[in-house]
Amino acid sequence: MDLITTTDKLAEFCALAQAAPYVTIDTEFLRERTYYSRLCLLQMAIPGPDGAESGPAVLVDPLAENLSLAPFYTLLKDPSTVKVLHAARQDLEIFQIEGGVLPTPLFDTQIAAMVCGFGDQIGYETLVRRLARGQIDKSSRFTDWAARPLSEAQLRYALADVTHLRVIYEKLAKRLNDTGRAPWLAEELATLNDPETYVTRPEEAWKRIKTRNDSPRFLALVRELAAFRENYAQSRNIPRNRVFKDDALLELAALKPRSVEDLGRTRLLLREARRGDIAQGIVTSVKRGLDCAVAELPQPQAGRDKMQVNPALADLLRVLLKAKSDETDVAARLIASSADLDALAAGLRDVAALRGWRAEVFGTDALRLCDGKLGLAVRGEKVQVIVL
Repeated sequence: MDLITTTDKLAEFCALAQAAPYVTIDTEFLRERTYYSRLCLLQMAIPGPDGAESGPAVLVDPLAENLSLAPFYTLLKDPSTVKVLHAARQDLEIFQIEGGVLPTPLFDTQIAAMVCGFGDQIGYETLVRRLARGQIDKSSRFTDWAARPLSEAQLRYALADVTHLRVIYEKLAKRLNDTGRAPWLAEELATLNDPETYVTRPEEAWKRIKTRNDSPRFLALVRELAAFRENYAQSRNIPRNRVFKDDALLELAALKPRSVEDLGRTRLLLREARRGDIAQGIVTSVKRGLDCAVAELPQPQAGRDKMQVNPALADLLRVLLKAKSDETDVAARLIASSADLDALAAGLRDVAALRGWRAEVFGTDALRLCDGKLGLAVRGEKVQVIVL
């Protein structure tokens, strides 16, 4: 196994990769103690002249003192080489935040497998077994990837994440081309290829917090406390829950502490958060929320639980979705989410299931069903669509 620890060696392999039709990529990282992921290992492989499995594969140590990832980021931008990853979301976040670059062109084998009928969010190990006829030793999956030196078992496990991926990519790419569904995958990758996907704005952090209290004033307190927590966690690169957890945040919004001394009344706030910068930040955030002008108060988000959902129609849409999933051999979850179906049954039309390839597969018939222009019938074990 070739463990690269210098920029020159990395540049040599990246030059080979830029001459190849594709390169498979994976990473190992840690995030338990930090806000941003810490890249600990980078794996790459390319096909060889005798087939997918004959090409070179390398491991790159981004923690090595004499190594810069600049050649790798140049490779990511090269449009002549397809960058192949599995479940790429977290890997791409690292590349965007650390290198300011996203791979182009991109191929995500997990999404491709869903388009090709392998089920919802299929794991890499399953694809290795079903398409590459291989096995993965999982014993090194949950190890400390920041510790040095890395063990032989860790290196073998990491390398397998990109060597089998070559066969998986070639088989999935062929299936997509044979079925004419390559444009479907391109639609799905648009979000992953958008830098905005990886931007976390502190002022919008409150929208991720679940609360039953939708009073605009209460939400203003939640907004200010969530923004402070996000800024604090980002600036110190620590997990947001290390500042204070969601349940403590909601308790603070309810208690409205006006001073550091008032924080003693909280039950859920950790002791470390009741003093110093965090305590002062909490008090300042509460004051900002209480002083917020009425015109600037946040409004409750339109929740699915407040929609007037027609339950019978929602059930029919689920049957239609299952029928379309079986007919096209595409994962139902990829075609339409449960929230999409409820929205359609409530009369809403701004849903993803009505756009792009989803409209062709499901959305158009879903609207006909909603309008009473389409019916469903059972023939044997299959559901058939009937135009009324």
